[in-house]
Amino acid sequence: MHTTLLHPRFGLTVHGVDLREVTADHLFPEIRRMFETHSALLFPAQSITDADHVRLGELFGPLENREAMAAGRDVEFQVSDLSNQTQAGLRARDDLRLLDLQGNMLWHTDSTFLPIPALVNVLTALVVPPAGGETEIASTRAAWTDMPQRLKARLQDAIIWHRLSHSRSKISAKLASLPKMTRWPDRPWRAVWPNPVTGEEALFIASHAFAIEGMGHADSQALLEEAIEFCTRPDYVYSHTWQVGDVLIWDERATLHRGRPWNYDHPRTLKSICCSVTDADGLASVRVI
Repeated sequence: MHTTLLHPRFGLTVHGVDLREVTADHLFPEIRRMFETHSALLFPAQSITDADHVRLGELFGPLENREAMAAGRDVEFQVSDLSNQTQAGLRARDDLRLLDLQGNMLWHTDSTFLPIPALVNVLTALVVPPAGGETEIASTRAAWTDMPQRLKARLQDAIIWHRLSHSRSKISAKLASLPKMTRWPDRPWRAVWPNPVTGEEALFIASHAFAIEGMGHADSQALLEEAIEFCTRPDYVYSHTWQVGDVLIWDERATLHRGRPWNYDHPRTLKSICCSVTDADGLASVRVI
């Protein structure tokens, strides 16, 4: 195993590793250390099946199963397809599933609207278009370090409220009104997440963020937009052009991410697994209720 920098401020490309061979005792302890320190890891040219994908995800923590959470009972876990393809062909441009994928093109952090947020996303590419469709990651750890004190002071002790339908309303009112978008109660989290291993702080924010406790709507929106705009300056962003087989892993506690558009006449399919935060990952430091 050897590594090269993914971005000058964060992230590593990890070479010489077959993720199918990673186990709790073999290679994963080193991968987890790099994850804590560098926030994003790229493993090029992998050949993982859904079963491999699940085994890798489980090394990071509990698999996030939103259907089971919503139902309050066991529901079989399924690896998520992020795709404009169906068995019948390509989705229509006004297809609600495709509109939901466009919601992922907003700068966001996964699952901030859930009772337990995500620790990690493990994303791999199966089908890529000839151009476009990149995934971009912004380091909210690096941005927080550089953030002007006047802005930092307003966020340091803030409590930010999150709602899935808020982000989806920016794409489509019909999309935002779907039961799967409105079934989660509004969720508050503290704005700053200290890494329990390194001690470094990161801003915990997302497109799902709609209010700051104790602040009026207009002021909340202005501060949230200013914070996201600062965190997503080019100095803090890595843009990944997918190749089939790439596996990209990032720390949801310390990054924002978004997908980029492509010509929807071309298929694009990624597969995603999120794993939930545990107490060992610093959940108590951001939990409000």
